[in-house]
Formats: sequence, C-alpha cells, structure tokens
Amino acid sequence: MEIKNKKQLIQNGTTEIDRKARKIALKSLEVAVEAADPKAAIESKVSLKGSILEVEGYIFDLKKFKNIYVIGGGKASGSMAEAIESILGDKITAGIVNVPKGVKHSTRTVKLHWASHPIPDESGVEGTKQMLEIAEKASEHDLIICLISGGGSSLMPLPRENITMVDKRKITEEMLKCGATINEINTVRKHISQFKGGWLAKKAYPATIVNLILSDVLGDPLDFIASGPTVPDSTTFSDAIRVLRKYGLWKNAPESVKKVLTLGEQGRVPETPKANDEAFQKVFNVIIGNNRASSIAACRALKSEGLNTLLLTSLLEGEARHIGTALSSIAREIIASGNPVRKPAGIVLGGETTVTVVGKGLGGRNQEMALASALKIGSLDGVVIASMSTDGIDGPTDAAGAIVDGKTLTRAEAMGLKAEDFLADNNSYNFFLKLDDLIFTGSTGTNVNDVSVIVVL
Repeated sequence: MEIKNKKQLIQNGTTEIDRKARKIALKSLEVAVEAADPKAAIESKVSLKGSILEVEGYIFDLKKFKNIYVIGGGKASGSMAEAIESILGDKITAGIVNVPKGVKHSTRTVKLHWASHPIPDESGVEGTKQMLEIAEKASEHDLIICLISGGGSSLMPLPRENITMVDKRKITEEMLKCGATINEINTVRKHISQFKGGWLAKKAYPATIVNLILSDVLGDPLDFIASGPTVPDSTTFSDAIRVLRKYGLWKNAPESVKKVLTLGEQGRVPETPKANDEAFQKVFNVIIGNNRASSIAACRALKSEGLNTLLLTSLLEGEARHIGTALSSIAREIIASGNPVRKPAGIVLGGETTVTVVGKGLGGRNQEMALASALKIGSLDGVVIASMSTDGIDGPTDAAGAIVDGKTLTRAEAMGLKAEDFLADNNSYNFFLKLDDLIFTGSTGTNVNDVSVIVVL
C-alpha cells in the first residue's frame, strides 16, 4: 500500500527538517498497513499439505469433510477470500462473503457480494441470508471457513424479526454519532440481530467452523469483532439497554428496537448463545492480524530511520480531540526532557478513538485528532503528528487521515483559516482539504483500527 499523495504531503513541509519528519512518518504508516495485508496474514497462518489443513496449530483432515464452505464479511473479506481460495482451490464447495460496495477481488468459487458500510442496507441482508442458508444446511460432515474482519457488523446485517432495516439503520446512525465505543455499539447490534452474537455458530451446528479473524477491536475480544457471529456472547439484553440509556438514545430509539430489547431483558425473547452452548465446541478461532502487529511494524520502520522508538500503546481510545492534545503534549515533553524517549524520536500509538459529533462539519476521528494536536505544537521545528485508519476510510470521508507539523497553524492562518472554529464544528476534513494535508490511500483491503505516529527530529 502506498499513500497516493505522499509526495505532496512531504512537500507541504515548509522547512527541510519538517519535510524529513513528514517523509519518515508517512513511510511508517505505509508499513503499518502492509503488515495487516490479509493475504500475507492468511498465508502465514494457513497451509495445506495433501489433505491436511493446518491453521495456526489446529489440524483438519479434509478427507473427513464432505463439503467445505466459505462465508463471512468485512472490509478485508474480499482479500481473505482470494487468499483462502489460493490455498484450497477446487476443494471449496461454495461460498459467499459480504464486501464493501465497489471492492473488487478475483475469486472463482466464493461469491463476493457488495453491501453497505458503515450504515447497513438491504443488499447486506440479502448476502447474510445466503450465508445463513449455507450454515443451516451444513451437516456434521461439513467444514465452514468463516472470514471475519472489521466492518463485518455493518456488512452482515440480519435484524431480528419485527425490526426493519429502516429502524436498524436509524439506531446505527445514532450510535455512530454519539461517541459510543465499538464495543458498546456492537453490544446493541448483537441483540437486535439473528446472525451476530453467536447465532451463526448456533445455526451452523453440528458443522465444524474455522474462524479466521482480522481484528479491528482493541484487545481482540472475539465476541466484539464484527459482533462475534461465531463466538459466545458475553453481553446481555440489559447491557444493550444500558448502552442506549447511557448516551441518551433510549427514549427516541425505534419502538421495534425497544420492544425486542425489553422483551429480551424480561426473558421473553431468546438471549444470545453463551459459552456453555454445545455449538461452540466445534468452533476454532484464529486471529490472523491485529493492531499490535501493525503498530510494531510501524516502530520497526521508524527505528530503521535511526529514531529512538517506542510503542506507547495499541489500545488507544477516548475522544479524538482530547487524544490529539495528549499526542502534542508527548511531543513537547520529548523536546523538553527527552521523555519518554530522546530525540530523534518516533512514538507509535494504535487503537481507535471516537468523535462526539456536535457540529455540522465533515471529518473522521484521525482527522479530528490531528487537528487538535496541531493547536498545541505551533512553531515547533521537526515535529510531525500523523494518524490514519488502516482501512483507508476515516469516518464518512474519502480520506484515511491527516498529517500536521509545527507550521500547520501558520499555513492555515495565512489562508484565513481558524483551526479552533473548524474543530468546534467537527469540520477537520475541510480544514485539511484546504491545506492539502489529508492522507489519501483509497480502500486498503484491510482493517486493524488506526495507527498514529509522532516524529520529533
């Protein structure tokens, strides 16, 4: 993966040292995304010798299975399907995976079905129903390979009975705007779905399921990645209601959603399958890639440039603008005291922040974080902060993220742009668009959250 406008982003540095810092930061982000390449990840975890399929230590003799099916969904599932087909070839009986609209990959047996992200649509429902049909007809002599990656929750929608897609879309949109974490959002999603929260495994039983997972959830909790369609659910209807109440969404939530959650809390609607369900005895879960691996790769890239490096965390979360302020304070501390590492320094932080939308502007969490950090590093030389989403799509925009340095505010002021006003209006996209400091990659075919880099030369 290459950042499409990298040359321009480097040239936007107004001093030689800023340009050098920009170049180093952007290269490290490219390396981070490359480390999450789904094909390479699957090829490193999955191998076939004769009839023996080995998946990260698990051994399966394919002679014992009548059919092999491939299903799943997520931003990386197209690339994952390509990779698994290259390994299993004509041993695959049939399959379908839901991928974002417009994504193109070359598969022969596994059908790539376009669906909407981040707001689910009827096309996603259609593809999910086809997956469920495969799962429900599978027998104890069949193997299902499930390809799961970030974005799967939106791309594999199948609302519980009496909940319409209109209602599901409405509650999803509200949760995405309110600042809820991905775990909180998925807690609700699981309880208004008949596919997520372990239901796919329940309905596929007694078939054997091998789950290949590219994680986009902090700490890799299996039941929250794509809302855990094949793993036991650790949350309850009561938890889902608490999430909606916490963010003030319960009162105006669609009546169909409130009814299902209320009946579930009362025990009148079946709870999602839990760990003691026999269906999970035949499910094997393998994490093939995550944010920590990508963040470590970014650190290695920085170290190769002669920087003193530190992976500060791969579990970053919080309000984007507050995290942006924290990143700038780390840069200033390095200059002032040499802590936590002496310059030339490279700090990497992985994870996923949130944005509570109060304005009417356009932006994403990485762009908002970068804008907030720019406010606190004004005039510093050789300091760059860059942040991007590894899937190449930051929020509802066509940018992956943004980059700033100590001269960003000076350049903005010369153009009559007041950074504080753009931040207050959640309008980071248009701020960086005017400065040509948005990071553009296009869809990367993977997704392991976000990576942020601080470079101090």
